[in-house]
Amino acid sequence: MTDGPPVFTPAERAFLAGQRLGRLATLAPDGSPQLRPVGFTLDAGSGVIDIGGHALERTRKFRNVQRDGRVAFVVDDLASVEPWRPRGIEVRGTAQALPASGSRPAVIRIHPRRVLGWGIDSDGLAPPSSREVSPHVPPA
Repeated sequence: MTDGPPVFTPAERAFLAGQRLGRLATLAPDGSPQLRPVGFTLDAGSGVIDIGGHALERTRKFRNVQRDGRVAFVVDDLASVEPWRPRGIEVRGTAQALPASGSRPAVIRIHPRRVLGWGIDSDGLAPPSSREVSPHVPPA
C-alpha cells in the first residue's frame, strides 16, 4: 500500500479498468527508447501496474527493465470522434522485472512516480493534468 493518497483518482481507476491495452516504453542498452503494446492489470489499492505476456522473460522489454527500471506507460483512446475527445493516462516511474515464481507468471511491475492525464473527467473538457505521486514501495 502507499503511505499517502491513492496513486490514481476514481475517474482514472475507472478509465484504466475499462482498458486492456497500453504501450510500455523501456530503455534499450544503447539508451534508445523501445515501445511495445502490452496487456496490463492495475492493483487499485497499491497503484502498481502489472504487465504480463507470453514468454515475457525472453522479451527485450523484460531484459530492458532488468537493466534499467525507468519506464513510461500510456493508455489512451477516443471517447468520441464527433466531437473529437481523446483521453488517456501516461505513467512515468520505475519498474521491476519479476521472474515467474511457483504459480505466479513473470510480470513487469510498474511503480508510478508521475501521472499525467487528459480527457478523463466526465465532460472531457478539463485541461491536461500532471502530478507526482507517492510510489508503492515493494517489500524488502
